[in-house]
Amino acid sequence: MTEIEKMRAGRLYNFGSPDITARLTVAKRLCTKLQTLTIGDKGYRETLRELIPGIPDSTHIAPPFHCDHGTEIRMGHHTFVNYNCTMLDGGGITIGNHVLIGPNCQLYTPEHPMDYIARRDSVETGKPITIGDDTWLCGGVIVCPGVKIGSRCIIAAGSVVTRDVPDDCMAAGNPAVVKKKLNTKQPK
Repeated sequence: MTEIEKMRAGRLYNFGSPDITARLTVAKRLCTKLQTLTIGDKGYRETLRELIPGIPDSTHIAPPFHCDHGTEIRMGHHTFVNYNCTMLDGGGITIGNHVLIGPNCQLYTPEHPMDYIARRDSVETGKPITIGDDTWLCGGVIVCPGVKIGSRCIIAAGSVVTRDVPDDCMAAGNPAVVKKKLNTKQPK
């Protein structure tokens, strides 16, 4: 397996390998280019498509925006990512339709080894993050590796989400815990 295949499979991979380093370099170049643009500028949509292949035209990211690869991010329709979001996407990030991501949110998929000797090497695993449709991450939310946030959720500002949040819930705190079930009316 290549290091990229190991990364996508959630296995231990070398993030310093040439194939991974090349992808990181491309993403950094595109993120830097994106920082000079605003939504609606000429070149904005093309740069976004190159960074995150398949991103729908109805989905917008307000720069500055930072990511590791970009190619491991899947975003639904009518989603909005506000200023200064960081997505470390090696493990894969899937974001649904009509999602709102507030400013300064951070989504982290990498996980380094627990053993300090193993951490001296440039190895890690990636655990996917999934965010369901119609969910709102308020400003400053941190989502940790392997977390699934359901549909129609609200995650309060400044929360650190370390475990899954079921559909139709509001969660808050550090670590975030479900505070209440939301009374959501689903479309027919």
